[in-house]
Amino acid sequence: MENAIKFANELIWSDVFIALCLVSGLFFTIKTKFIQVRFFRSMIRLLFTESGSEKGVSPFQAFSIAIAGRVGVGNIVGVATAIAAGGPGAIFWMWMIAFLGSASAFIESTLAQIYKREANGQYCGGPAFYIEQGLKNKSFAFLFSIITIISCSLFLPSIQANSISISVQEAFAVPQWITGLAICFFLAITVFGGAKNVGRVAQVVVPFMATAYILMALVIIGINYKLIPDVFMLIIRAAFNQEAAFSGVFGAAIAWGVKRGIYSNEAGQGTGPHAAAASETSHPVKQGLVQAFSVYIDTLFVCSTTAFMILFTNQYNVVDTTGNYIINNLPDVEPGAGYTIKAIATQFPSVATQFIAIALTFFALTTIMSYLFIAETNFDYLSKKKNIILRWIMRGIILTNVYFSAINEPSTAWAIGDIGVGAMAWLNFIAILLLYKPAMIALDDYIKQFKEGKDPIFDPTNLNIKNVSPLWVGIAAQKKQELLKKNTKKE
Repeated sequence: MENAIKFANELIWSDVFIALCLVSGLFFTIKTKFIQVRFFRSMIRLLFTESGSEKGVSPFQAFSIAIAGRVGVGNIVGVATAIAAGGPGAIFWMWMIAFLGSASAFIESTLAQIYKREANGQYCGGPAFYIEQGLKNKSFAFLFSIITIISCSLFLPSIQANSISISVQEAFAVPQWITGLAICFFLAITVFGGAKNVGRVAQVVVPFMATAYILMALVIIGINYKLIPDVFMLIIRAAFNQEAAFSGVFGAAIAWGVKRGIYSNEAGQGTGPHAAAASETSHPVKQGLVQAFSVYIDTLFVCSTTAFMILFTNQYNVVDTTGNYIINNLPDVEPGAGYTIKAIATQFPSVATQFIAIALTFFALTTIMSYLFIAETNFDYLSKKKNIILRWIMRGIILTNVYFSAINEPSTAWAIGDIGVGAMAWLNFIAILLLYKPAMIALDDYIKQFKEGKDPIFDPTNLNIKNVSPLWVGIAAQKKQELLKKNTKKE
């Protein structure tokens, strides 16, 4: 089994795929004329300018759902494993894939909005929807949907659940089986209420968990502020093979930086579009910009704070491709949360383990919520009609997997999770490279209206985009009516 998992990982995460991620992000960055820079202020403004409805969540709730999926174990454990396998230089390549990936996130999320539909009284969508409608390829869409359901119900939650149970056991001596049951209970009462329920929980939990963790990190960074230039230059030198100590892991720095960057921020992976499609908005580009901003929050902010904590305090090891130590600062400490715990313990020894356990629990729980929401969305795609029995069978399988993942050993959890991430990302990158033009048409329309001083409204009747969701005709008419009433009142 371990050999099979290793083979699948090497096949999916080949050099070709690493190049695909980087080149795709660069391509979309150039095509959108660096939208991640040009519209940075708009990204922040759009978070709070529109509200939700009975059918859709607000842009901020959609942002919170996406952040719930992006800010997770990868921000604590993933960063540490990237440093362990690729050295400090891996952090630069995490930054790079985040910057370029922001443009990929914009394209995939805008497409998700253009081709979204209504199911069970709520908006839903994602890669399977835009592959079928935009590329007119039901087989491709079916394949993505099946792989996504398998990944988000079986592969990806295993890492999160296992990380929670182990950290809680180490910090508070709570048996893993009790933590596993508690996780399942929480998921059952939140996620299965639909996108609006997930959005309500996420918009409260996400800001709280991110703020608490970042504040702790900033305190440690502040204490070591004199080291900032040295650590930053170490990252840059190692990333470009200019640091002799890490020359043996130069290739690994790129590979692990990209791998853990994609796992962390999910840009281009195909998970973010599910949250984007659930949003109530007047124009697809608005949600595309919001989702592009979420990539910044995850990697350029949260992941960076973890990396700087670890590097400031020298609480890490680096192993080359043959398994020999290049750096061995922490004998007998496995790559992962242990590095972050040790880093925090240099300043706050009495609370380090407990703090990381709490942070991991919040991060991982909201991430599992996001994965289950994505699995449900793809179930809606496959099942055009309401099928309560099959839906609850799927939910039962998911909860069972979450429970057993929580009580099992973590030896293969990350490897299995990487297979799920990579398989989805392969398919989604191919899809958005073939289908990016509708997103570009929508972007041009948004910019045109914005320059005219209008609050952009997406009216598909005036654009040459085929198979646009018929929902947009009604949405456009409603938004125009609301705008007319608003202007009449002003007069």
